[in-house]
This record gives sequence, C-alpha cells and structure tokens, in this order.
Amino acid sequence: MSDRPIRFREHVQRVMARAFARLPARWQVRLSGEPPVVADGLTLDPHVQLVRSLRRRRGVPGLCEPDVAAGRARFRREAIVFRSEVTPVGAVRDFEIPGDGGPLRVRHYAPAKGAGQPLVVYLHGGGFVIGDLDTHDEPCRILCRHGRVHVLSVDYRRAPEHPFPAALDDTRAALRWARAHAAELGADPSRVSVGGDSAGGNLAAVAARLETREGTPPAAQLLIYPATDSETRRPSQEAFGAGYFLSQADRDAFSRFYLQGSGVTGADPRVSPLLAPDLGGLPPALVVTAGFDMLRDEGEAYAAVLEAAGTPVRRLLLPGLGHGFLHMTGVTPAAREGMVRIAREWGELVDGVDSRKPM
Repeated sequence: MSDRPIRFREHVQRVMARAFARLPARWQVRLSGEPPVVADGLTLDPHVQLVRSLRRRRGVPGLCEPDVAAGRARFRREAIVFRSEVTPVGAVRDFEIPGDGGPLRVRHYAPAKGAGQPLVVYLHGGGFVIGDLDTHDEPCRILCRHGRVHVLSVDYRRAPEHPFPAALDDTRAALRWARAHAAELGADPSRVSVGGDSAGGNLAAVAARLETREGTPPAAQLLIYPATDSETRRPSQEAFGAGYFLSQADRDAFSRFYLQGSGVTGADPRVSPLLAPDLGGLPPALVVTAGFDMLRDEGEAYAAVLEAAGTPVRRLLLPGLGHGFLHMTGVTPAAREGMVRIAREWGELVDGVDSRKPM
C-alpha cells in the first residue's frame, strides 16, 4: 500500500489511538465521556468506544460526503491512519486480468509455503462506491498469513461511474479467471472460494449463488458483515444506524449510487441475496457479524436461511466490535484479534473442503 500524505491531525489521531489502546479499559471508557455502551446484552469494546467518541467529536462526515471523490480520499487516508505495521506474507504481486468491462487490477497474496493451498477471490467493502485494493491491503494480508491461504483481491468497477451490475460482473469474471489460473498462482484449483466484507460480502454471496446455479460453484464463501437485504428494517438498523462507522444515511447513499440508471431495485436478489427464492445447495459459508453493526441482523438472518436450506455454515459473532473493524487492526487490539480469528476459522473451513466432491 503506497503511503498518501496524511494530515497532521490524522497523524495525531493515530498516535493517540495507539497510546489509548495501552490504557486500562476503565480509563478508555472514562476518556470517551460516556458510560459503557451496552445493547442487546453486548458491551462495546472500550477502545472502540473511545475511538468512536473521538470521531464523533471531530464531526466526521458521511462516507460519501461532501461528494464521492472526497469520501474515497478520506477513506484511503483513514485506512492509513488505522492500519498496523504491514503483516508479512510469502509474496505480493499486482497485475491485470481480463474483465467484462476491460482489464481488472488484482493483487495476489501468497502465503509462505503456499503451494497447493486454497485460494479466495476477495471483494473489498465500501458500499460499491469507495474502497480499493489499498484500503483492504492489511485485512487481506492477515487473511493470507493466518488463514494460510492465497488471496486474490479484486479492484472491481465502482459506482456511480459504473453502477449495477458492473461490480457483480467483475466478481464473476475474477472467479472464472481464478478457477482457470489457480495452479499458475501456486494454489489448489479445486479449492477456489469467494469472499468479501460488507458490500464485498454482498458480491460474494450473490456470485456464489449465481455460479452454483450455473454449475461452477466456488468451494466456499467468506461473508464478513455482509449486506444481504436492503429492503427489510431490522432491530440492529434502528439501534446502530447512526453514530457508528456505517450509518443508515451512508447505506442509502451507497444504494442510490449503485442502482442509479440500472432499472433494478433493492428487491432484486442480485442486490439483496437474502430475498432469493432458491438458497439451497450453496457452498459452505463462514458468516461473520459484529455486535454493534447495523448489518448484524441481516447477516445472521442470511446465515440462518443458509442453514435451513442445508448449507454448512460457521457463524462467528464478534460481540464488542462494529462495522469497519477490519480497518482498525493497527490501533484496536480486539479488532486485530477478531481479524486473526476470522482468518484462522476460514483456513480451517477451506482446509476441509474439496470442491471436486459433488455438492
């Protein structure tokens, strides 16, 4: 990830956040200026509570405000601010692969001693609008190192320049390429999976269903706080739809940009996979949710529907964290522990999967 200049106050914020992480939990809560945040019997991690409080005091704007370009630039800067020292992996290489809309930039992370290991095609989050290979560099490194898997991170086309279905088409193109070229990357061609976080989790879930229906199922699916239903209001949206990293206003803006001019609504199962009528026969899934995330309930609902349809599902709830914790691994110990746990759970899942067996 290439460093972009960060503002002095952002540098100070990073130094403060890392220093505060070493304080006792009770002092972190006290410095946040509010009592421990408790909801649904869960308690927000004290350091997350403090970082949230600092962001609120700064008056951080919405993720697409005042415009998309500013939102993208700010998201990149914050990825730098909150990242850790780069997690070492066996090798990292950027290159291009063919896509339906032109060449697709990808980044391949190879684990040490990675010959014959599984490969996951990874789609970054960011509401289909913000985020890129660099903002998700550290989470992909952790996934590669601690999951002992190859990761192919995809720089899919983003809205509003490229609305639905451009990102989904790119996801499927990347999956096709990965299946055909996994061996060239040193990975196991029989264990090519798909995964992502937030909007990327949405793309992974939708692609897994469509590819399965066409007879080319991925070996497994990694869904980290996925967006699965934009049409149904659930309690977690009401509880955490304002004042946390992802707000309802952010989600509404993302949806407008993603669907504009497409003639498609959020009720389409290619947008809201939870609304698909046929969710049986899908590949095994690891579904990760965060206790203080507005997407928590729809992620858990999707896991439940997959289980009811006979899909093997591993559920992982990280109770004290919120949306976007993947980007806090450098400053919040619980966030890093959570990402490492995801990687290890994923590694265990795909180690036990053989896609050459009939579904």
